[in-house]
Amino acid sequence: MNLILHYKYLELQFIQSVFMPINKNAYIRYQVLDRCFSNSGRKFYWQDLLEEVNKALIDINGEGKGIGRTQLFKDISFMESEAGFSILLEREKDGKKVFYRYEDRNFSIKNSPLSTNESDSIKSSLLVLSRFKGLPQFEWVNELIPILNDKLGFANESKQVIYFDSNIDYEGISFIEPIFNAISNSRVLEIEYQDFKNPLSYKIVLHPYVLKQYNNRWFVFGLNEENNISFWNMALDRIQSINELDKDYKTADIDWEDDYFYDIIGVTRIQNADVQEIVLQFLSELAPYIQTKPIHPTQTRPKFLESGEMVISIKVIPNYELERLILSYGEKVKVISPKSIRDKIQFRIQKMLIQYDE
Repeated sequence: MNLILHYKYLELQFIQSVFMPINKNAYIRYQVLDRCFSNSGRKFYWQDLLEEVNKALIDINGEGKGIGRTQLFKDISFMESEAGFSILLEREKDGKKVFYRYEDRNFSIKNSPLSTNESDSIKSSLLVLSRFKGLPQFEWVNELIPILNDKLGFANESKQVIYFDSNIDYEGISFIEPIFNAISNSRVLEIEYQDFKNPLSYKIVLHPYVLKQYNNRWFVFGLNEENNISFWNMALDRIQSINELDKDYKTADIDWEDDYFYDIIGVTRIQNADVQEIVLQFLSELAPYIQTKPIHPTQTRPKFLESGEMVISIKVIPNYELERLILSYGEKVKVISPKSIRDKIQFRIQKMLIQYDE
């Protein structure tokens, strides 16, 4: 998941977790109804309520996305229920018609106390948000979390029950924000870079397209203007400096998720290389782990040998990250095919043995 989608996903997850299992459209409908019920200066009949709700939904979702009378009354019943907001609603007769308003003219679901479920959901969400303290564009988290803990009475309930892998000392973290902004605003960057192979740094003009995190490191992909390669890959911890350039930004019609990252493990895609079927044989003790946590989306259903060992295959473009992943399973895995990958792994194992022989 790229950084932009990652931020949007986090924001959506936080909102959804706070407002119970209510989807976006339902949440909008309840907010509109709450506003109507609170308006003592106007009489809202069911036709008016339906019109106001659909007007809001259409403004957000476009034409043809409204609801009908049945759904409207279901929403009102939910808001009155304990599972909803426990509102107290008056149904005032006006001739042959009925209009709706709160019994308490000062009531609003925005001011109602939190339920136990809502309180627990917010606590869980705060634990997720705390992971992002210190990251660029998440400075507000440092202020938000203690305020919410205090205002919502969580100050004495700060026991952490969920932990995530993170690398707060990662050297490239300061470059996430300027690159993120450049991608969002279609800006060209001049990047001074120091790779592992060259003793001196050098500069690259990059049209950045996407940020990706892999193995606790961040990478930016974009168009290298000098050699016209659209898949140029740079590790943020090797960047020395970044400057924006006043140049026309060149876009690229690339589906990063499906066209680039899907066929590889990690971030390295060898140009003009073909997808290959990699057949792996795992010891039985590792089988449950590989079944429940597939190493790639193309992983096939397992075949079990009489010995209990499990055979699976994946279809990827071989790269360094694939070799590293295979080696991480140690003696519990064996490459069956292709021979080229089998030979590479065997060669690296032999070099490892030489290290220990010395």
